[in-house]
Amino acid sequence: MMLQAVIFDLDGVITDTAHLHFQAWRTVAAETGIHLNEEVNESLKGISRMASLERILRLGGKASTFNEAQKAALAGRKNARYVELLGSLGPQSLLPGIAPLLTELKTQQIKIGLASASLNAPRILQALGLTAIFDYCADASRITHSKPHPEIFLAACRGLGVKPQACVGVEDAQAGIDAINASGMLSIGIGSTLREADLRLNSTQELTWRRIAGLMEHTEKATGFRR
Repeated sequence: MMLQAVIFDLDGVITDTAHLHFQAWRTVAAETGIHLNEEVNESLKGISRMASLERILRLGGKASTFNEAQKAALAGRKNARYVELLGSLGPQSLLPGIAPLLTELKTQQIKIGLASASLNAPRILQALGLTAIFDYCADASRITHSKPHPEIFLAACRGLGVKPQACVGVEDAQAGIDAINASGMLSIGIGSTLREADLRLNSTQELTWRRIAGLMEHTEKATGFRR
């Protein structure tokens, strides 16, 4: 099956807002008496806001301290702080190699989708100047299951009108790679520690149209290449 679409995660693939998430979560965690370090922050990659909060509270020994309304308030304060910090984003915030890749995908008439757990994804795309580039952005607010469940990638496929087998997904988190693989798409992982990606790259600078097309071509020629 010929390649029809490339579906991207957002943070760590298109741009890097991990440091902004960290600042916002650290502020909220401190309010609850929890010290949030970089290691914990890394474990939050690719999962939803409420799932992140639950993990922070659990690791801080306060999983049963707050009721659902209080948790919602904490998550709301985190998001408000994060939105404030997003004001620093602009086209200059794109990760290396992403702008020319998106241009080339458009030239090749390959559809471009986004599968991000971030509820702020549309706002971030607008800040980056990419709203018109993406053909479809999966609505994280309508997703029931967080990554590594494939739901959000399958939703992106439906929104683009393509089958998963005709798509390549790009992620920088293990939960995201697992979700892509579970969806039936081919997976590209950005990061040296990721496991089971069909193609693993060290940085977005290495993510080129030639590599994506080559992965699909190799898959077509090699029966049972993935599993």
